[in-house]
Formats: sequence, structure tokens, C-alpha cells
Amino acid sequence: MTGTIDHEPTHTAAVRRGGPLIVTEDTELLDDLLRLCAAAGATPEVHHSVPSARPEIPSPLTSRPPAPPPGPGTAPGGWEAAPLVLVGDDAARRVRGAARRRGVVLVSRDQDDPGVWQRAVEIGADHVLLLPDGEQWLVDRIADVAEGVGRPALTVGVIGGRGGAGASTLACALAVTAAREGLRSLLVDADPLGGGLDVLLGGETAEGLRWPAFAASRGRVGGGALEESLPELHGLRVLSWDRGDRVAVPPQAVRAVLAAARRGGGTVVVDLPRRIDDGTAEVLAQLDLGLLVVPAELRAVAAAGRVAAAVGMVLRDLRVVARGPYDSGLDDREVARLLGLPLAGEVPVESGLLRATDGRCPPGASARGPLARFCREFWDRALVETGGGAA
Repeated sequence: MTGTIDHEPTHTAAVRRGGPLIVTEDTELLDDLLRLCAAAGATPEVHHSVPSARPEIPSPLTSRPPAPPPGPGTAPGGWEAAPLVLVGDDAARRVRGAARRRGVVLVSRDQDDPGVWQRAVEIGADHVLLLPDGEQWLVDRIADVAEGVGRPALTVGVIGGRGGAGASTLACALAVTAAREGLRSLLVDADPLGGGLDVLLGGETAEGLRWPAFAASRGRVGGGALEESLPELHGLRVLSWDRGDRVAVPPQAVRAVLAAARRGGGTVVVDLPRRIDDGTAEVLAQLDLGLLVVPAELRAVAAAGRVAAAVGMVLRDLRVVARGPYDSGLDDREVARLLGLPLAGEVPVESGLLRATDGRCPPGASARGPLARFCREFWDRALVETGGGAA
């Protein structure tokens, strides 16, 4: 289990690298913490008390040598420089006089000791963590430190108001445009029945993992490892489906994978299915905004209303993208008014928006085309609104 001391959160917009600092002489606790650091892919710095500038001397309690020098971004012996400090309960007295700082976690293996909370207050800890209950929380926190966590990606979902609305094509065009503008761009195909966005981008044979490979994911997925494992097409990474037997991806795996995608910063575009199941709900919960693509036809507007009602139960920021040609009496503003949603814009008419391409020239690939201009203007507005755009 974990508990929180009433301090301000330790979030930062700046990316910080390096492993945690561990302060303990408890050999069993140290073994546990080193194991959790290994699971998170982090190399810690180990000391027996508040580190000084001089080299650490091994404790007489153990023959364990001092930890190797930490990775880039963490100064050796840096109590204040370490991005995360894990203090063993045995060391609380020894660090009591250390400079107060954020990111200190007091770790104990004694589930029945109420005094641990008082000791946490005395050293200015942000959290009290009791092992083994809090292991997964700690692995996630250490992995954040090792990976470097900055501003999460601006994450946009695209969904069709009805079948054939052009949502998949618009999703591809948004991702292609973001990559061309120099943003880190990741395209996620969340529709297992859609045929695969890698096909639309001409990469169905490209090397890399597809959704079924992540079906057994539990807990945290590393953002860097995820990105490196995916096919790279047209300057962006693509997570799509394969053409084999359908494999169900549990909601917890969907949640872990999309969270990893977001941690990389830049932009993430998700092509959403119109059927809202538990997995889709996990995706919707992590979106910054959604685009509902609606052909300007009365029947399409009626169908889109039902989709909007379902999506709106999870996603607060849902906007309409209207697409012509228009039925008599309709225009983009009227479509948005009928649906009671803000208007994100009008998708320009461009050949290829509603038909599959051979992948050599994916949607939005022509920087001067009307679709690419629409996508570029959308990103310009959205990134300003959210303060995003970190590559």
C-alpha cells in the first residue's frame, strides 16, 4: 500500500533523467529495492546515509560494494540532484537533518508500525510506501524517473459519425502532418475490425509489433520500448492490427499501452471504433480531445448524435468535423448546432479522403493539399490551446 503526505505534488514540466537514490543499510530492503529498480529499467545510486561528495564506504553490515556511478543526469552523491529518493525506514533517523526536497519516499516492510508516518513527516517525505503491497506503484514511479517524464503527448481521437465518414483517413492525415511538422507522432489503430491503418499507409508488411503482441501486457509498458517496437511509416510510428485471427486485447493492456504512448510527448492520434466497449472506454479516458467526423447528410447527423451521446459519457471535449457535400439546408455550423457540439472545422473535399490508397501517397502527404492544410491548422490551434507541442 502507499500513503501520501500532504505536500504539493512533485510534477515537473522539464524532462529529468537518471535513476533514483536509495538510502538504507537494511540488506533485505535493499535487495527488494534493487529488484524493483531492475524491473523498471533503472540503475540506482545506493548510500547508507545522506550522500556526501566523497566516495561511499561500504557498510560493515554487508559486503555489497557501492553502486556504480549513476547514469546521465544524476550527479553522484546528490541528495538534492536525484530525481527520486527512496529512504529505508532504518535510515530515517540518519537523514532527518538533510535538506528538505520533493520526491522523497519512505519505504518500510513493517505493515504494523504506526510510527512510520511520524518518521515520514520528520524527513519531509512525500509518500510512505509499505512493501510488498506498494511494489507496482514504486515500479511505475521509478520507471518514470528512468524514462524521463515531461509533458504528455497531445492525444486526439478521431471517430466517424457513421460508417464511411472518413475518420480513418483523417486520423492518418493528422498523424502524417504532425510528423512532417517535426513533432513526434504516433498513430494508434483502436478499431480491430477496421482492416489496419498500416494498410492505409502502405506498411502491412513492415517489421514491427501489432496489437496482439501487447495482449498479455500487465502493469507498465515502457514508452521508449513501445515506440522502438512499432513499424515506422512516413516518419511516424504506427500501432495497428495484423491480419491473423482476432485476439482480444484486455482493457488493462489497452490502458497501459496508450499511457506509454502518451508519455513520449509530441502527438498521439487514435482512430476510434464507433462501438464503445471497455477497451475503447480506456482509450477515451486518456484523450485530450475527440473529433467526430460527420458527413453533412440528415441521416448521418442522426447517426452521429447516437455516437456523440455514447462518447460524451467518457470524453468531455468532443468536437465536430463536418464533411461535404451538404444536403439542402445544411452547412458545417448547422451540423454542429444540431449535434450540440463545438465545430472544429470542415474537412475539405480531396480525392482519396473516402477511398483507400496504395500507401505510396498517404492521406495528408501532399503538404500543399487541402487536407494537409486543414490538419496543419488544426494542430496549430490545438497545440496553442493545450500548451503542448513538445517533440
